[in-house]
Amino acid sequence: MGFQGEVWTVRGVADGTAHSAGGAGRGADAGEVIGEILIDDADFPWLSGTFTPGPGFDAVRDLFARELALAQGAEERWEEWEKVYAEIERQVSLSSPDGPVPEFLLHIDGGKAWFRWSDEPFGDDEEE
Repeated sequence: MGFQGEVWTVRGVADGTAHSAGGAGRGADAGEVIGEILIDDADFPWLSGTFTPGPGFDAVRDLFARELALAQGAEERWEEWEKVYAEIERQVSLSSPDGPVPEFLLHIDGGKAWFRWSDEPFGDDEEE
């Protein structure tokens, strides 16, 4: 069974006092819809589709724009990207049609979004 045609939802998880890694600002409200992704392509391990912003997107728009700029930038900015992405993880959740996923890597660029996810939380410690 494919993923095409599924709708995945991005929601706020912050308490409203969050600040973005790029400066102070209001974060996404808990439970508020950031947007929906209508899957139109599955290229394992990535899914991509049309992103429709929800009422909470303005609170994280600049954060996603900064993340994408850093991800497409030079390798020497990797640590900065990690800090920005950690803020995204703190402020939003991603849900499949079956419910929330514990781990994900999400990019949003205008009306397009692409992501990968895991059904299991990533380990905090590196394997020895």
